[in-house]
Amino acid sequence: MSQGLPAAGSVLQRSVAVPGNQPQPQSPEDDDRKVRRREKNRVAAQRSRKKQTQKADKLHEEYECLEQENTMLRREIGKLTEELKHLTEALKEHEKMCPLLLCPMNFVPVPPRPDPVAGCLPR
Repeated sequence: MSQGLPAAGSVLQRSVAVPGNQPQPQSPEDDDRKVRRREKNRVAAQRSRKKQTQKADKLHEEYECLEQENTMLRREIGKLTEELKHLTEALKEHEKMCPLLLCPMNFVPVPPRPDPVAGCLPR
């Protein structure tokens, strides 16, 4: 073992052909069993690959749906942002001529409002 040789009974040593220690010929039952086992394994591998492909397809469909939803939501954000700008501008114009705001009796000091558009935009 000190010379880097495999231990007795290891896989490497067992695979080496030794004269007089030839493997026994397999019986027909052993051959049938091996064929059945290989066929069963082949079918299981096909089933596994099919399942994996179906899972990948489902994930891809989900990805596509989420991408579409994301696009629609971004469009909606854009429309709502434009509507907010328009309404804010309309309010500013209205405040300039509103009789209730111009009457000194109704005047109550109002602190300046922050820009409503800036707080709503995505960052």
